[in-house]
Amino acid sequence: MGVALCVPGLLNRGLVFIAGMVWINAVFGLSFNLLFGLSGVLSFGQAMFFAAGAYATAVLTQQFALPLVPALLLSAVIGGALAALVGSVALRRSEGVYFAILTLAFAELIHLLIANTALLGRNDGLAGLVRPRLGIGSWQIDLAAGDNFYYFIVLTCSLLILFIRWVVGTPFGRALQAVKQDPERAEFLGIPVRRHRLAIFVLAGATTAAAGALVAPWAQIVTPELAHWSNSTNPILYTLLGGSAYFWGPVLGAVVLSAVFYATRTLVGMSDMVTGLLLLVVVVSLPGGILGLLARWTQRKEPQ
Repeated sequence: MGVALCVPGLLNRGLVFIAGMVWINAVFGLSFNLLFGLSGVLSFGQAMFFAAGAYATAVLTQQFALPLVPALLLSAVIGGALAALVGSVALRRSEGVYFAILTLAFAELIHLLIANTALLGRNDGLAGLVRPRLGIGSWQIDLAAGDNFYYFIVLTCSLLILFIRWVVGTPFGRALQAVKQDPERAEFLGIPVRRHRLAIFVLAGATTAAAGALVAPWAQIVTPELAHWSNSTNPILYTLLGGSAYFWGPVLGAVVLSAVFYATRTLVGMSDMVTGLLLLVVVVSLPGGILGLLARWTQRKEPQ
């Protein structure tokens, strides 16, 4: 946290922007791992909730002049409501890889809906978004001034990370771990498996939307690409690269992958190629991710 707060004083504006996106992507990855790592549910459609949060914040703050904090909260609610709608259909009709494919289909439907809606700017999206002021009574902060919005991102994402961490440690989180390990046994022990999966799907949708909601004022533009299937692969990559069995795995994955994207930014087409190679290496050689590899190294060095 201390290092994150020092970023604006150490790096240029471009790198500060990337640092803000790393925080947002870390929450994106952690939200996905609530599904995958905690409950064993694989979704290929998390981008639809990310985009829902981004567009909701853009529309609410720019077109309806809603204050930022209520807009962020409402965006999370919208993401959760969308997840409830999708999950109630997808979880009832499928599971496993079929559920993942069905979420991908829903995400592409949302992508097409955004790209063809005039209110949302169609294929051009919404550009020129203004970072609003943050007001608490008579106390006002201009988030467009200096690095104020970066610090707001750090604060908001830290709260979201703490919330996700809390969920993992609750009896509900432990019940989901039991569901992941053996759904049939969990059902036999009285745990309503489908209801728990739907609940965590809704929760992950809400936190994903909250992360996406920060993108709109930070990037000052939202486009339909936020809902594209390729954006759904990002949290999967963060999680697998860092290690899905570890809470901080998606955070580490987001940092590493962001560094890779930055290093290959001037090489046309290289980012996608490097991403594909990274995924291949992780799946084949690092099934436990980077943190899993470090854990194995640590165990080997311990005296027998």
